[in-house]
Amino acid sequence: MASYTQTDMEKRKQISIRGLAQVENVSSVKKTFNQHLHYTLVKDRNVATSRDYYFSLAHTVRDHLVSRWIRTQQYYYEHDPKRVYYLSLEYYMGRSLCNTMINLGIQSECDEALYQLGLDIEELQEIEEDAGLGNGGLGRLAACFLDSMATLGLAAYGYGLRYDYGIFSQAISDGWQIEEPDDWLRFGNPWEKARPEYTIPINFYGRVEKHGDRHRWVDTQIVLAMPYDSPVPGYRNNTVNTMRLWSSKAPNSFHLKFFNDGDYIQAVCDRNLAENITRVLYPNDNVIEGKELRLKQEYFLVAATLQDIVRRFKASKFGCREALRTSFDQFPEKVAIQLNDTHPAMAIPELLRLLIDIEQVPWEKAWDITVRSCAYTNHTLLPEALERWPISLFERLLPRHLQIIYDINHRHLEQVRRRFPGDEERVRRMSLVEEEFGKKINMAYLCVVASHAVNGVAAIHSQLLTTTLFKDFYELSPEKFQNKTNGITPRRWLLMANPNLSDAIADKIGEEWATNLDLLRELIPLTQTEAFVRNVLKVKQENKMRFAGYILKQYNIQVNPGSMFDVQVKRIHEYKRQLLNCLHVITLYNRIKRQPEAEFVPRTVMIGGKAAPGYHIAKKIIKLFNNVARVINSDPIVGDRLKLVYLENYRVSLAEKVIPAADLSQQISLAGTEASGTGNMKFMLNGALTIGTLDGANVEMAEEVGNDNIFIFGMTVTEVDEMHARGYNPWQYYERLPELKQALDQIRGGFFSPEDPSLFHDLVDSLLKHGDRYMLLADYESYVNCQNRVSRLFKDPLAWTQVAIRNIACSGKFSSDRTISEYARDIWGVEPTGLRLAPPHEPRPGQGELPATK
Repeated sequence: MASYTQTDMEKRKQISIRGLAQVENVSSVKKTFNQHLHYTLVKDRNVATSRDYYFSLAHTVRDHLVSRWIRTQQYYYEHDPKRVYYLSLEYYMGRSLCNTMINLGIQSECDEALYQLGLDIEELQEIEEDAGLGNGGLGRLAACFLDSMATLGLAAYGYGLRYDYGIFSQAISDGWQIEEPDDWLRFGNPWEKARPEYTIPINFYGRVEKHGDRHRWVDTQIVLAMPYDSPVPGYRNNTVNTMRLWSSKAPNSFHLKFFNDGDYIQAVCDRNLAENITRVLYPNDNVIEGKELRLKQEYFLVAATLQDIVRRFKASKFGCREALRTSFDQFPEKVAIQLNDTHPAMAIPELLRLLIDIEQVPWEKAWDITVRSCAYTNHTLLPEALERWPISLFERLLPRHLQIIYDINHRHLEQVRRRFPGDEERVRRMSLVEEEFGKKINMAYLCVVASHAVNGVAAIHSQLLTTTLFKDFYELSPEKFQNKTNGITPRRWLLMANPNLSDAIADKIGEEWATNLDLLRELIPLTQTEAFVRNVLKVKQENKMRFAGYILKQYNIQVNPGSMFDVQVKRIHEYKRQLLNCLHVITLYNRIKRQPEAEFVPRTVMIGGKAAPGYHIAKKIIKLFNNVARVINSDPIVGDRLKLVYLENYRVSLAEKVIPAADLSQQISLAGTEASGTGNMKFMLNGALTIGTLDGANVEMAEEVGNDNIFIFGMTVTEVDEMHARGYNPWQYYERLPELKQALDQIRGGFFSPEDPSLFHDLVDSLLKHGDRYMLLADYESYVNCQNRVSRLFKDPLAWTQVAIRNIACSGKFSSDRTISEYARDIWGVEPTGLRLAPPHEPRPGQGELPATK
């Protein structure tokens, strides 16, 4: 099946939201492009490679950012608004080129200029490396939030780490996941600007000296934090915010003793020890605790960031290096610090250290400033995923911070005793210091105690936080707890990823929805307009044909573009229940084999995602899916009625291809385990229907779109709790459900692994012998029945597409613009301004240009 390719006419057709290319702008882009090829890349057209052309285009687009970037920072320094600092150990940015062109409104000019130069812009876009500085949802959420903060005109900064190696690159070899390093910087990064003039010293180890009431942290090892700034453009508002990522550098005086001893080579080699701090992103394997390098990363991020925040707070006018503010009374009115999960939790003791030890602020006042400045977002209900750090590690690495945490805990427990006198069991439960299994600091508890706001990321998740994980803390301080349902940026996930659907929508309701996603509700009446329904169906089919071509090229698997594209893409983890999906696939296979003459709705089932390198069961699930695919895809009786595809090396740029092509989105975690999910929102926005449990944001999706327009199955949170209370026995489902028994027997008996019949015993044992923690077998029957309903609706393409349009129309709530507006008003105490700065070619009202600094 040949892939669908656009004709030149279609590529050049400039309609609706992408705007018309202006002749003079096209000429300017061509000129700048050729200048960068010549002066920046030092190449001519005779020897330039496609990568050189990509870099020339990236620099050309970046040129359009620079004046806006400088002007935005000038505006912030002149007006001195309250600044928002988003601290995250992960930013899963993906590619920047196309997103930047769209947000600046220059896509048409770049398209046309490259066309006239005889170059294919889509080919150049594919050359860009994904900035994979995140594991999954948490890091991608941070990236969407930065886009929304810039679009809403908030004076916001994203702070993180500039890892040399991002999330590993996944290869599949003989069905197994193989991890390869992601050397994303090997060709350079055209979007970043190094800022060595803002390099900051960071301390580790050492000891604490006490002089009266004062403490000094001495004899420390110093590592330097050097910032790299990347621009974050808002959508067509000439606002460009900054993401600042820190890179670790060894100081020049590092191991001076070796130099003095004449061992120069050893001294230079040892510099690597300091620079290892930002060498690699930790995979999300839930067993990070106790790893010294990880704690170093977390402290390195917050120590560098807080020094930067304090510097900026003190210098209230743009361009000033001298400290103008000396009092910290106004700090909470000028600074909001958002902790993205517990990874930046060390910001709390570090801010206290800076205020008390360096700035000489009394404890009570420093505590008040810290609590009013900091807020914490929780991202998980799984107890094992909460960070706990051994006190022995703290004592060695960060001795002053351990003292401060002990002080926080002492005062906190005194408050608990005053509020709940005589309840020592409660005091024990609420201590930041856990005593069992070796003394550890519970970082989530630290965040809750020292923040003025604590939020979950979906309504059900936030509610469960108050009744399970943080129940005691909620009873102590109920006013702290809030919900902020996650969102996604419609600029990347609809406008950029699905331009034909964007055009179809813009033709009917205009273009304002890109910054006000609630306007999509105007599509609801169009579900009764056959011409529009058929147009949306055509767009989906084109997207599917294009992705079928990608599958053929990448995996040499021919899939039927008329089949249902049934997609589950996310981290491979037992709670996300990819294994339940696999059981359904085997069930479908057995049904086809049992009745080969019967009519079946054809399906192409795709799973993608990475398993943490140390997560044995997750990697075994990948192997199982690939072995099942090997059997099914080569069975002539099955034909194209059922195909399985493992989407290797799932990442942001692959998500942008598969999501617009998906018919069915699988969001099938056990109720009460997924905090929110954001992939579910991306599929919904692109017109895929959802099959899912009442978990995370699925609950709110069902409320928005109506239960008739989403496929909900399985137990609710209450039913899960009741089953746990009664005692869950997976064997009764195995013995009662013949199709389930057959599938499990095939896996255990070696049907899918004849070369090693015992290969998947541990997977089946995890379900039958070890309690089936995520209750796959309990939800299996409901899931399979729900999938039968999915197949029935898919037989009627127009009816299916009507439901798909209703899903698109009801996805407005899930814009990250709405989420960030709520954070701004309810937590940060700032009002989204919708700031629109003057274009760079227009003078600023009544003022000359100021010198640029960040």
